[in-house]
This record gives sequence, structure tokens and C-alpha cells, in this order.
Amino acid sequence: MRIGIVCPYSWEVPGGVQIHVRDLTEALQERGHVVSVLAPGEEDQELPDYVVPAGRAMALPYNGSIARTSFGPVVAGRVRRWLSQGEFDVVHVHEPASFSVGLIAVWWADVPVVATFHTAMVRSRMMNGFSALLRSTFEKISARIAVSEEARTTLVQHLGGDAVLIPNGLYVDRMAVDPNPSWVADTAAGGGTLSFLGRLDEPRKGLSVLLDAWPGIHDARPAARLLVAGRGDVEEAVDRLPDEHRDSVEFLGAVDDSTKAAMLASSDVYVAPHVGGESFGIVLAEAMAAGAPVLASDLPAFQAVLDGGVYGERVPAGDTTALADRALALLDDDARRVRLRTAARQGVRRYDWSTVTTDIEAVYEMATETAGTAQPPPTWIFGR
Repeated sequence: MRIGIVCPYSWEVPGGVQIHVRDLTEALQERGHVVSVLAPGEEDQELPDYVVPAGRAMALPYNGSIARTSFGPVVAGRVRRWLSQGEFDVVHVHEPASFSVGLIAVWWADVPVVATFHTAMVRSRMMNGFSALLRSTFEKISARIAVSEEARTTLVQHLGGDAVLIPNGLYVDRMAVDPNPSWVADTAAGGGTLSFLGRLDEPRKGLSVLLDAWPGIHDARPAARLLVAGRGDVEEAVDRLPDEHRDSVEFLGAVDDSTKAAMLASSDVYVAPHVGGESFGIVLAEAMAAGAPVLASDLPAFQAVLDGGVYGERVPAGDTTALADRALALLDDDARRVRLRTAARQGVRRYDWSTVTTDIEAVYEMATETAGTAQPPPTWIFGR
């Protein structure tokens, strides 16, 4: 198959959707498909050879984060050229409701369109304001995928229709690495290693909750340490910690995949203190695959990944006292951590790309049998 995949967000600042698109592309290529990815970006940007830049990215607030998207007449021209030159059998658009290249691709594609919805939100003024336009546009989508029940609910409530559930994928075996000895603390000596992964200055990721809980954890276990990985203002995060607790926290900055796997494998507890806005929780699956017992907020998306507590512990979102108490209880219970680690390594197999790719291929095959009708964009956006 010749497959065109549209990523709505710039490749320059990695996020969950970009990583999903990257890994799906590689998985499809390994199965013999020809894949081209269109994403916001400039010609001089360093990109994988399968990525075609769609134009300069603009930073826009979206769902508690900053989305770097591309939109407008110039971008539309590049989208049309990519579609024409690609001669695709199917076009797979991610987050088509965002005002970016995916929406334009839905308008102009004259082949079957598959759409994957990643976002979970209670309300969206943008979606509500443009619901009529989006609903009519989405009529030509042949098949819809939601990465979680929360993402499917967002689609149904804001735009109507339904979607098949196919979770985000993960190369499970790649996460099975050896711990980094310098990060491993001796729990028997009153230590233990906790870890966090996420953007430091994005409130919904909950780092502030963990840092507020850390003094209580560190007071009870003076030899414990906390590893924090992710982009953002480290100085601002450090300022949140009392002086006597700062040396026990190591900020790693943005990490590559191998460092991330090593950090998780070195952790006695991986903490996901997120406070909302999560549609899936791929980082929980990554921690499970690496063998890190998970302690996560009781968000619906996280509860689904942890199967209601079978694969990890849960704590009320935003509750620093409960987070500290549950983390200490896990550090004190070697047997519980072993049980969680063993169960999680089996349960996470359901997210391996070997399974997820097969499910997505089946959707592509279905879409080619139920293609929609080409529909040009509204003239008030791009003119005639």
C-alpha cells in the first residue's frame, strides 16, 4: 500500500502524537508499505527522510498545552502538492479537528481517509464554534480511530459519529534495558529511586504536585532520589523545592529514547501525577514495559491503562499527601513492587506495535471499501 500520514504538530518539539506517527510509520515500512508523512515544518529543518515539511509552524494554546501547527493558503498548496505526488491508496490524518495540515488534507484528499483522534477534553470552544464546518467535512472520512475511550467520547460529544478503539503503540521489547547503576538507590538502606517524565512547565503533567509531595517522601527516606526528565524551565522547578531537598532531585532535561528506557528501568516507582487532559497515557505503558512499578493519578485514561489497579497503583489527582503516602508504601513493600512489575510486563503486550499495526492495517482495508466523496475547502478560508 502507498500510505500518506498527516501529523498535525511540528516534528521539532516531540510529543505523544509525533512519536505515535513516527513509530507507526516505521512499523508500516517494516511490513513493506510505502509511507510518506506530512508535518508542519520548514525545508531547512532536520527531518527523517519520510517526512515532508508543510510550512512554518505557529504556536497555539490547545488543551492545556502549546500546539505547533501549520495552516493557511501557502500550507494548503503544499498539502495539495503532497497529495498529488504521493498517489496514495489511503491517507491517514491524525487529529483532523485541529486547525492544521490534517484538516486541509481531509478537504483535498480524493482517496480514502482514515482519521485518528487522540485528544480528550470535557469542553472545547473551538470545536463547538466550528462544529458545523467540522461535521460536514468529516462526512468524507471513511474510518475513524480513537486511541482511548476518553478520546472517543470527545469525538462523539463534539462532532458526532463514532470510532473504533485502537490504542497508542509501543515497541515493548525496546524498553527492556539494563538499569543505569548511577541512578539505582538501595531501598534497603532507606533509599529508592522515583522518576517523572513530562514537560516541566505544562501544569496538567502535574510536576508541581510531585515536587510538593517530595519533601515528605525525602524526610521519611533521606537516601531516596527523584529523577525528572523533560523539557522546560528547570530553574523554576528547582525553586519550588526547599533548599534541603534540592540535592536529592536530578533534572535530566529532554532525553532520548534509550535514556528514557534506562531511567525507567532504574526506578523503584514511576510517578505520573498528571491532573487532567490525558486521553491515553503512553508513558505509563513505557514504564510498565521497562519494569518500573507505576503510581499514577486516578484519571480515567490512566485507570484504563492500569486496568483498574491490576498493573499499577492509583492516587487521587492533585492530592500531594496521598501521593507521598502511597509512594512511601510502595517503597516499603518489595513484594508489591515485584507483583506489579511482573503483571505489568505481561499486560503491556497489548500495546505492542505488532498488534496495533495489524489493527490499523485492517482499518485501512475497510476504508478502501467505504471511501467518501472529495469535498473542496470553504472559499472563505482559502478563496477560490
